Amino acid sequence: MFTIARRRARATALAAAAALALTLGLAQPATAAPGEVEAARSAAAPLTNLAHLDFLLDEVRPPGEDGHTTYRFAGEPAFVLPWTYADARDGGTFERVGGGAFDPATGEWGQGAFNADDISRAAVVYLRHWRQTGDDDSRDTAYQLLRGLAYLQTVDGPNAGNVVLWMQPDGTLNPSADPVELPDPSDSGASYWLARTIWAFGEGYAAFEREDPAFAAFLEDRLALAVDAVQRQVLVRYGEWTESDGKRVPAWLIANGADASGEAVLGLAARVEAQPRDRDAADALRKLARGIAAMAEGDVGSWPYGAILPWTESRSMWHAWGGQAPAALAEASMTLHDRSLAKPAIRDAAVFTPTLITAGGPDNGWYPSPTDRVQLAYGADSRVQSLLAVADATGSRGFEQLAAIQAAWFFGANRAGVQMYDPATGIAYDGLQPDGSVNRNSGAESTIHGLLTMLALDAHPDLAARAASVATIEEQDGLRLVEAESATETDGTLSTPESWTGESSWSGQALTLERGQHAVFDLGAGRVRVEPVVWTEPGERTTSTWGALGTLRTAGPDQGISPTPGVLLPWSLRSPARGDQARVEVRHGTLALDGLLVRPLVSRLTLTGTGGTTRLLHSAADTPQPIRIARGARVDVYDANGAPVRSATVLPPGGFAIVTR
Repeated sequence: MFTIARRRARATALAAAAALALTLGLAQPATAAPGEVEAARSAAAPLTNLAHLDFLLDEVRPPGEDGHTTYRFAGEPAFVLPWTYADARDGGTFERVGGGAFDPATGEWGQGAFNADDISRAAVVYLRHWRQTGDDDSRDTAYQLLRGLAYLQTVDGPNAGNVVLWMQPDGTLNPSADPVELPDPSDSGASYWLARTIWAFGEGYAAFEREDPAFAAFLEDRLALAVDAVQRQVLVRYGEWTESDGKRVPAWLIANGADASGEAVLGLAARVEAQPRDRDAADALRKLARGIAAMAEGDVGSWPYGAILPWTESRSMWHAWGGQAPAALAEASMTLHDRSLAKPAIRDAAVFTPTLITAGGPDNGWYPSPTDRVQLAYGADSRVQSLLAVADATGSRGFEQLAAIQAAWFFGANRAGVQMYDPATGIAYDGLQPDGSVNRNSGAESTIHGLLTMLALDAHPDLAARAASVATIEEQDGLRLVEAESATETDGTLSTPESWTGESSWSGQALTLERGQHAVFDLGAGRVRVEPVVWTEPGERTTSTWGALGTLRTAGPDQGISPTPGVLLPWSLRSPARGDQARVEVRHGTLALDGLLVRPLVSRLTLTGTGGTTRLLHSAADTPQPIRIARGARVDVYDANGAPVRSATVLPPGGFAIVTR
């Protein structure tokens, strides 16, 4: 079985193999120019390198606590778990650290050293690597991680099936962390970590079903325990609907989230695919998937452009973390043979994702303006996973091509032009800041999601070659924000509201226009669609005129379950601005304006590198748009559903095109 000594030996061997690959020119270090990672790779140097994730693992021997045990605990009292964080130190080294404040007297952290979220996702990495490569060490590591995860699950009492989030270095559980996590205690209700435990147990069962039937039976029992917890705490409300700022939302999602529920669906789909006779898992899969599908919002002409919103309590928030809801729906549609579940995932992949990519990449959050522009590995990976799952569900090559463009983020196709993942070491950096600076730490979450993308690329060598070798941004023109305070002239009043409203975020200052007041904004060159982002109170009705762009009438919806009365939302103007309309004037009765979302009728992203050139074109127009293509380029055009179209010279409304050379 797996031991720490074997792990360290493998890490050393992987590092040596990576060094050899560098010598042979099969890979480039993270300091290489973006886009210069060699596309032609041999089996000896895949993109997936587990060395850093192996480094994060540590052996744990829990003292034993009531309500917590695991597979063969008496005979195998130790297992391995990943440290939560790894802080960069001088000389390219890292120090493994826990979460929260450290108490040197006790050796404990305010939160803990290990957490169920990362244990679950690390298990998925090793499971997929084992199944993809046949690597015995990855099999053994997955086994130990799943045993450790099962120990965190509460097995009896009123919280049976739920999961404690944090564990200290000595193996004691910390159900009430500092800072506080909700629910508190962490096993007192349905949670993100319960959802991710279901993900790991589902994929674990599918992997071990034939390899180790006894262990698979244990995972089956623990998965059933988790599903029962979801049934009694969440799905007992199946079929109930409520409202959030005027949007009808399901009342039966885990943690009120399509994000958390999506990760549970991934595990349930794996379980049902492997064991179709599991009616409880299939029932939970179907119900959660239907709830996730109901969270789709918007279309080509309106925010959030077909995205699946993550949280039922806000219709003004899209965030990247835990953003695998489209992948979950695609997987559920294939497992349950229900094409209707794939439709929201297709719209998210075909309309929202190109909007996100051409706007600058996987921002952490649009609330509803792109206010949180930090970019993290989990955001990029979630887009890649969802695009590939939708490609599998539809057979459309277009989604695979988009996945390669998004995956290029890891190799330099980002605002900093920096590789965020190093194939020579397996290090994925912890974040890219809005100013282009890089957080050089490399904790479990970033490492895990970087590796999940690399595993997907290694399974698609043609996409890997493109992503790794065409990763320098040459041109980018997509959605942008014109702040209210940037008005070139106004007689309105500027104020600075508290940024976070409880469900959305002001991007900066607010501009209030009273009756008869006006403001003028510079829209820049080109034909664009304009969406004013307006704050409205429940029952409030406003009317404003925007020159040739049309008249905007807003109505504040009822609050419903949202945390705050009032809502911050983009509203679509009827007509796009022409190329010669570089400014727009708004006149109004009363208006509280956060800014303007401005989208080109055709957004563009061009990537270059040693592998050639890739250009993404995406339409926000209601009418077909002409495409001008350089001689010798290949053009693949897709409609707003990702279906290929014959014309190589016209971009259909809402569609996208991939131009390669």
